Amino acid sequence: MKGVVVGGTRSSVGKTVATLAILRALREQGHDVQPAKAGPDFIDPSHHEAVTGTPSRTLDLWLEGEAGLRRNYHRGEGDICVVEGVMGLYDGDCSSTAMVAEALDLPVVLVVDAKAGMESVAATAHGFREYAAQAGRDVTVAGVVAQRAHGGRHEQGIRDALPDGLDYFGRVPPRSSLEIPDRHLGLQMGEEAALDEAALDEAAESIRAGRIFDAAATPPRPDPTTVGERTDAKIAVARDAAFCFTYPATLERLRERADVSTFSPLAGDALPDCDGVYLPGGYPELHAQTLADSPTLDAIASRAADGTAVIGECGGLMALTESLTTTAGDTHAMAGVLPADVRMHDRYQALDHVELRATGETLTAGADERRRGHEFHYSSADVGDDARFAFDVVRGDGIDDGRDGLQEYRTLGTYCHLHPESGAFDAFVERANDS
Repeated sequence: MKGVVVGGTRSSVGKTVATLAILRALREQGHDVQPAKAGPDFIDPSHHEAVTGTPSRTLDLWLEGEAGLRRNYHRGEGDICVVEGVMGLYDGDCSSTAMVAEALDLPVVLVVDAKAGMESVAATAHGFREYAAQAGRDVTVAGVVAQRAHGGRHEQGIRDALPDGLDYFGRVPPRSSLEIPDRHLGLQMGEEAALDEAALDEAAESIRAGRIFDAAATPPRPDPTTVGERTDAKIAVARDAAFCFTYPATLERLRERADVSTFSPLAGDALPDCDGVYLPGGYPELHAQTLADSPTLDAIASRAADGTAVIGECGGLMALTESLTTTAGDTHAMAGVLPADVRMHDRYQALDHVELRATGETLTAGADERRRGHEFHYSSADVGDDARFAFDVVRGDGIDDGRDGLQEYRTLGTYCHLHPESGAFDAFVERANDS
């Protein structure tokens, strides 16, 4: 599978819309396209899937390591992979877009804001390419997509100004219909705010998909690894609008190791027969009253008290606590398994790559083992005096005073989102299988 990385000159330059236009253009030419996202984001991938119908893969050096990142890439399917970057091309100390491009040995399609510029667009792209050589970075900027560029003289001026070695891959026209609405955790999800089809088609028509495909390269394959043996464990995974932040690789790993079924707490589904329950992150705060009324949370609380292995990440953690208070001041009862009360805020409370060290054996790690993940949340937790924590935070904020992994019974709740390459979900399946 060949691939390219779509990088930007800065955050909010329009990488997501440019990526969606490229995905649509390649599909229109008959290519089987695999979308991917550099960095730990869950929201941009939902837009990729809305356009392609294919789950987008997460490629993050901090979460997966270089070998794990390459394994995750090659688990995708298609003849070309389009990897949307994060922030500006060179920004980020853990897993920048440039670092992902280097690890995969993929060329970069640079998204440059062309509003009120022509030669300056070329100068900017030239600077980004030359910076890599001067900084000793193994990054190849193959060409540009001009964001907010008109056709005609504007487009031609950009093309004429590009120096040799920098290709012109097309443009995204300046259209208000090509803007994705924001909300408190970033952009709206793909199923909520799909771009106007006509506007996206227009943008795709201005993308030179054939040139991008020709510029794409094939990353080296990593050494194969052996996944642990399949177990007899049964794992129930919450999947609905309140619990929608799940990496495709996580579900793949769980299904390789266990019998997986899904359920919806929002719909009041009966909890499947299971040895373990996984509540991923999402938006419980947007559905707090429905969750408070859901018999599914009561069932989870009952199973947790009986010793079933339960893990909740971020939104899953919030649903497992005593209560959730929204920014409007409305308080709703949650499952009541973990001794904490959660409150939403207008500003984010944590945003970082995370490293945790287990203080003892827990559901996702052995004693002194480390797990890497990320945190991004607008809530804080007021924990009880008798709260027990599974992890010391080496990097990041955690739940309380440099600690993460609130524990009760065999239930574990973290603000940290984990990737299966960390080994966390293998440990969880094995612990659940022992129950």
